[in-house]
Amino acid sequence: MAMVASRAGVSGQTVSRVVNASPRVDPDTRARVERAMAELGYRPHRAARALRTGRSQTIGLVVTTLATVGNSRMLQATAEAAAERGYAVTLVTATRGVAEAFDRLAEQEVDGAIVLNEASALISDAQRPTGLRLVVVDAPREDGVTSVHSDHAGGAAAATRLLLALGNGAVHHLAGPADSFAAAERERGWRETLLTAGIRPPAVVRGDWGADSGYAAGPALRAASAVFCANDQMALGLLRALSESGRRVPEDVGVIGFDDVPDAANYRPPLTTIRQDFAALAQRAVSALVDAIEGAPERGEASVVPTVLVERASTASR
Repeated sequence: MAMVASRAGVSGQTVSRVVNASPRVDPDTRARVERAMAELGYRPHRAARALRTGRSQTIGLVVTTLATVGNSRMLQATAEAAAERGYAVTLVTATRGVAEAFDRLAEQEVDGAIVLNEASALISDAQRPTGLRLVVVDAPREDGVTSVHSDHAGGAAAATRLLLALGNGAVHHLAGPADSFAAAERERGWRETLLTAGIRPPAVVRGDWGADSGYAAGPALRAASAVFCANDQMALGLLRALSESGRRVPEDVGVIGFDDVPDAANYRPPLTTIRQDFAALAQRAVSALVDAIEGAPERGEASVVPTVLVERASTASR
């Protein structure tokens, strides 16, 4: 740092302000210091900074699996959002429970943690380490815990309303796992929309988020005229099953998914779906966590990110 200060013609304190992104440095001076840092190959020493500030500039991310689209996309979005705030991300899988995952994060001295999706449902059974700041993604509202989730129920309601408006009969539902908060909310949105329309909801057919389970659900949904699937991967499997049984989409069956995965527009036919904004979810989760780490009071609020209906060729009017 002294070498950088000497080359840039500034004090060590000014270099420190630039390193720590302080606004108290004019643009020309900041540019001169950053140029000197680049010329000298200077990098802040994370361990030394941690000793000085008491923070590691690292947040933990707890998952049960990365096999699902939602978890893998949230991992990428969270890493990007954390980097924007100057934080690194360390990933742990809750293969032995969330309590064990929290212990591993405490050993790594992370400043806080984000718990994703299925892992969030396990938090009530775990004792989080004292002082560990926490944000959960896709979990029921809990006093004192900050949470972020998509408007799953609202998205499901929009999908169901579209299928009804297109002249379909009762809309069937290919649901996600019974222990998933997101799946339960999507099922709730579908069910309440049908009841509001005076339609008795058909029996739910349940999958496991994977395309194979969507394909396996084909026989149970063969006679349906409309199906709202709890995610795009299960919708993909269902499209194949319907095609093999001679049912045309959308002429015979309207199908809607959830997530808007990058490949959804290239399904056959292109899939109408509910888009989740994973970048916004990650931004809100990271911002809430980092703000708490850096001194803001933890308010234990629930933040809901809107979803968007994306219409494609898998739905058509009767």
